Parts: sequence; structure tokens; C-alpha cells
Amino acid sequence: MNEEMTQNGRLDFLVEAFKADSVQYQDLPTPKDTEGKRRILRSLMNVRMPRKMDEAVLAVQDEYLRQRIRENGIVEPADILIIRDRMSIWQGDITRLAVDAIVNAANSQMLGCFVPMHTCIDNCIHTFAGVQLRAECARQMEQLKSRYGRDYEQPTALPMLTDAYNLPARKVIHIVGPIVQGRLTTSLENDLAACYRNTLDMCLENGLKSVAFCCISTGVFHFPNKRAAEIAVQAVTGWLSEHPGGMERVIFNVFKDEDKAYYEQLLQ
Repeated sequence: MNEEMTQNGRLDFLVEAFKADSVQYQDLPTPKDTEGKRRILRSLMNVRMPRKMDEAVLAVQDEYLRQRIRENGIVEPADILIIRDRMSIWQGDITRLAVDAIVNAANSQMLGCFVPMHTCIDNCIHTFAGVQLRAECARQMEQLKSRYGRDYEQPTALPMLTDAYNLPARKVIHIVGPIVQGRLTTSLENDLAACYRNTLDMCLENGLKSVAFCCISTGVFHFPNKRAAEIAVQAVTGWLSEHPGGMERVIFNVFKDEDKAYYEQLLQ
């Protein structure tokens, strides 16, 4: 069935399947236009709690998402210029990168963003990976809660490794960055540096040779962008010098022109 479907057919099927899967939104009107249907599907995926989904639906979801990513254009590390000592800058959508691991700026619940159509990287990664990613994060968190108590939340700078499912990357490393709620302190700066070092340690331990970092803690976590870039480059540069051959490529993935300019200044 899945192979015979067109991409529009998959979209129609998935909208109705995800509506049927939801108690609250079963009667939601389905838009007529493709973009409206995409928004409804993404929104239903975003709000869905982690639980089992029918395998036939997952198979259609997987093919739909992989086709969407192919349409967006997959980017290989070889397509990205090395600026200095295995480090690169790439501006664009991190879900397009075919690296060993992409880094997700997660929250302490580690279940992704539940806000429909939110533009944060957590939402984007979970959307294009598929609903299996939230389910895996939930399984890992349940294991941790059974060990440390039901109130357990993922600490700052402690990475969690998952599969990437439908993304072109092999793995996703989820990490909680420091939240700036007032004055920027040395402790917060140290926590951000630890995010980069601990992620690279996890790559080394798991044989992951290429990684794409997002701009951890900027945006809704309010870490100043310029200082965040300085800390990121310093931490990665130091780690690479301590682990010769440990990584083949570290990519600083930026979305804003402002961040691109900061990283270009620092790496030139």
C-alpha cells in the first residue's frame, strides 16, 4: 500500500490517521490545501503524547517524512567547507544534515516541544524524525525515573543519545543547556562549555565521527548569542586539541545571520 501511494496520498492518509489517533482532535476539519494539511499533521504530531502507534501508520509516516527531507535537500559533510581544524559553519535547517549526530537543544523533560508548529529546533527535530523519537525519549526517561525517582528531570549538560529515525543523521544527541534568567554568571558559562565537551565525549564513546551543534541555550534560554558562540568555539577547540583524531568534523549549525557572523569572526 505504502509504495503505491503518492506523497499527497500519504499526507491525506496521515492527517486522517493522526486525527483518529487523537481523542481531542478527531473532529478537526481537514483543510483542502497541501500547506494546510501539512500544518495540521505537524500540529497533531507535536501534541501527541508518547505511546504506541499502528505499524502501518508508522510505515506511511516514515516514507512521507523521508520524501519531505529529500525534497528539502540532504546535505553531506563533504558539501560543507572546513574553515579551521575540522570545524565548519553551516547555515540552514539541521534536519537536512547527513552527519553521524545532530545536537538537539532539549528541555529537562526530554520529550520534545508540545507547542503546535513551534519554530524551536526541538520541535523541528522531533517533527521530521517522526513520533518514534518522542517514544524513545520517553522510554529512556522512564528508566531514569525508575532509578532516581518520579520527579527526575534531565540535568543541564548531561547528554542523551537516541536514534534519528527518519532524519538523514544517524543519531540525535539531546542536551539541556543553561537558562539565563538575569545576569550571565561564570557558572552558566561553565555549564554551556560542558554541553559541548560532554556531547563530544559522547560522540567519542559511541564512534560518532561527525557532529552538528545547534546554538545551544540561545533563543528561549536567553544566553547572549555572541558569548555563546565564543564559549562554543573555545570548548570545541580545546576538546579537539586534547583528542587528536577524535572527530573528523564538527559543524556549527546556525540559523540566524547574526550567529553566522559571530562564528565566522571566531573561526577565520
